[in-house]
Amino acid sequence: MIPGFHPRLTYVLIGISVLVALYSKFGDDFNAIRPLLISNYINAGLIEIRNGQLWRLITPIFIHFGFLHVALNMMWLWQLGNLIEYARGTWVMASLVIVTGVLSNVSQYIMSGAEFGGMSGVIFALLGYLWMQGKFNPSFGIRLNPALITMVMIWFVICWSGILELFGVLIANTAHTTGLAVGALWGFIAAKSGSQKL
Repeated sequence: MIPGFHPRLTYVLIGISVLVALYSKFGDDFNAIRPLLISNYINAGLIEIRNGQLWRLITPIFIHFGFLHVALNMMWLWQLGNLIEYARGTWVMASLVIVTGVLSNVSQYIMSGAEFGGMSGVIFALLGYLWMQGKFNPSFGIRLNPALITMVMIWFVICWSGILELFGVLIANTAHTTGLAVGALWGFIAAKSGSQKL
């Protein structure tokens, strides 16, 4: 928490996610989350989006399955979103969320179908952005602890290993990977360009 600073967009994203989690009984009420899924059909080529329901490209980030899922994602969103809004402002934060949210959602849909949700693709993007900015831009003013990066990368590998699936935990690995790659590339380009607007 940065004293005296209020990350308004981060507040809004957390608020929407918590409201959706409560309204959908933490994802158990399928009818409640149906309008927020990227699609309601299998192998229909995102027919709803092609028919104008463009919100479906982003709204899966607000769906969470279980209390722990939403609690952990909101904790990370609070920490990382707070830093980005402070360092680069609400518009950069909003751009990161929209672009990486859409790309991670679409990539996850291509790999596994429509029944997924969560903010973690965006969170990995925010982490990647902060990581690269802190590493390559001395004037950025924020540098993530290397131990934190190591811990997250270990978790990333564990998720991809399939171990968690043995316990019935399904992970949106493609969304995580897409978010991390896009966020890191964005942060690297911003750092190397010296731009205050990226």
